[in-house]
Amino acid sequence: MKNKVYLFDFDGTLVDSMPAYVGVMTRILDENNISYDESIIKIITPLGFEGTAAYFQKIGIKKTKEELGAQMKKYAYDEYAYNIPAKKNVVEVLGELKKRGASLNVLTASPHVTLDPCLKRIGIYDIFDNVWSCDDFHTTKADPEIYKKAADALGVDVGDILFLDDNINADKTAKEAGAMVCGVFDESSADIVEQMKEATDMYIYDFSELL
Repeated sequence: MKNKVYLFDFDGTLVDSMPAYVGVMTRILDENNISYDESIIKIITPLGFEGTAAYFQKIGIKKTKEELGAQMKKYAYDEYAYNIPAKKNVVEVLGELKKRGASLNVLTASPHVTLDPCLKRIGIYDIFDNVWSCDDFHTTKADPEIYKKAADALGVDVGDILFLDDNINADKTAKEAGAMVCGVFDESSADIVEQMKEATDMYIYDFSELL
């Protein structure tokens, strides 16, 4: 890979967290007697806790965004801080890319309260030049502007960034913003691999393919 500036999603891309993430969100829906189908996961994954809280309000949960956000963080913290593992070959490949002079950065919907402890436990927090939550940009990965803002913060053109995400909606939005996009396989999106390949510039099943 010739790319020098990487922007990685976190959940489902760097770490095998989607089962835990889904469990947190569906637990809240279940507790509030809100019916849903599997498509809701692809909708809310790029939104972050704040965006998901707003979406949950739209579909009938009668709590404030602050109450919902606090509940999400409470349910998620232990999983991220103590249990969720890195995906296969992620640690090794990031180390090699860093040796080759790449700029490694994170842009995720997850809040710092779960993001930072997880990356630190896995041992890769310090390898990144920037670890950004959508909260830092006050928008979501469903907004093309967030990728442009990240590019500005990095001092590069958005077209110089390779954005990697397992979520097709985030991939499409990053592509719309002008970034190069790499789809990443995750079991949570195994049913739409072909669609993701069509929507992205490249697609990987394993991080070793980046080398």
